[in-house]
Amino acid sequence: MSTIQLVEPSQGKDALRIGDSNGLVVVDKSEGFPKGDFAVAKHAHVLICTNGQAQFEYNGKTIQLRKNDLFLYIMLNSVISNFTCSPDFNCHKIWFTREEAWNMNMYGNVNLSNMVVSMKQHPKITLSDDEADLLESYFQVLCQQMRDQDAFLYNDIVRSLIGTFLLRILSYYRTKNEQEEDAQENPVLSGKQLADRFVAMVEKSEGRIRRVDDFARKLNVSPKYLSTVLQDTINRRPSEIIAIFTMKAIEQRLRFTNQTMQEIAYDMNFPNASFFGKYVKAHLGMTPMGFRRKYANTNS
Repeated sequence: MSTIQLVEPSQGKDALRIGDSNGLVVVDKSEGFPKGDFAVAKHAHVLICTNGQAQFEYNGKTIQLRKNDLFLYIMLNSVISNFTCSPDFNCHKIWFTREEAWNMNMYGNVNLSNMVVSMKQHPKITLSDDEADLLESYFQVLCQQMRDQDAFLYNDIVRSLIGTFLLRILSYYRTKNEQEEDAQENPVLSGKQLADRFVAMVEKSEGRIRRVDDFARKLNVSPKYLSTVLQDTINRRPSEIIAIFTMKAIEQRLRFTNQTMQEIAYDMNFPNASFFGKYVKAHLGMTPMGFRRKYANTNS
């Protein structure tokens, strides 16, 4: 019978901590994993795969991690066994004790009881590219701040950033779990039903949602499957349907409202008026103001 190793956060240069404490440790790069069976005795553990892949057994389940997968180790002393990974496997890690979690003051308005049960049953989620990019930006700011130990109110700033980071993760878990529950409650849609549901969702969004991935996630299917179904049923790509309804909403605003370009861009979730203008020109062959003037002259 193999011996189970109890692991602690590393002491390497990429392991950032508040002073000499092991209560909260942020690891910018993977410091590797022990061979054989191991467990973490004192720390909960957040792991975000940034490259490569890994596989291991945890709580009676086989966990596979690829880029953008997030894994939560919250069952202290639970054994991780048969760990294997590709040579290019890398990840971000955050270790924190229960005491340190309370120091973050992040639980005031969060009821965790049901979420913790769900996270124990489903410790891994897959982030979209946008979700992973947002967490990456949080993580890099956190690492930058932890290196600046001479900053005024250093401890409070670090714990506030960690709390925000973890709250965002809890939000993602809540959303993913609700989607999984919806998928279990709803029967599998036929090709035509899926296509009809997609078109209805796109029309309802009025151009405010333009990523195929976002619609696929709401429909509990992969973007590739959604694209295949739409090609087979209505001979259109998802991006084409999205563009049609987006431009319809934009044209309505340009022709029949007095909204400025900035107001339309904000209302339709474009990053800024410049990006909005480029989008319109790419689809209409003219600027938003040019389109508005064209119809103003036609109606006069």
